[in-house]
Amino acid sequence: MIEKFKPTWRLKKIYSLTPNELKKAGIKAVLTDLDNTLIAWDNPDGTSELRTWITQMELAGIPVIVVSNNSHSRVKRALRNIQLPFVSRALKPLGFGIHRALRKLNLNADQVVMVGDQLLTDILAANSAGTRSILVKPLLNSDAWNTKINRFFEYFIQKRLTKKYPDMNWQEEIK
Repeated sequence: MIEKFKPTWRLKKIYSLTPNELKKAGIKAVLTDLDNTLIAWDNPDGTSELRTWITQMELAGIPVIVVSNNSHSRVKRALRNIQLPFVSRALKPLGFGIHRALRKLNLNADQVVMVGDQLLTDILAANSAGTRSILVKPLLNSDAWNTKINRFFEYFIQKRLTKKYPDMNWQEEIK
């Protein structure tokens, strides 16, 4: 049961991902959560680090699609200065949103990676959809009210994961 929550990799932040690492792993596209993964949930303008990372992916021909549980209008507003394609109302932890993104990309599940900061939504959805996954540390220590509930339960899931997989550490790059 606990395996459903195990990410393929754990990185400190999404911006650590490089096109070379992704290509070596056979990854052709990045699906990413929005809040506290790609952008701080309270800063929709993003950062220069984010824009640099997106440019690196674009130059390498690696599409990035946001897969978010937020409404269409919320995601569109959050991405107004970033201009990334997105799937809203993704229904994570179910795999529906990931499957919609795969259809947009015309790729198979083994050709993408889902990046997110929550085990209960992002990683569980990735595992349900058959994609590889990357758990990242949240960009901020604060969360929206609805995410705080997930964090409470994730604490206990993380303890069980660490006990079963003691070598599962935070990495600087995917290996």
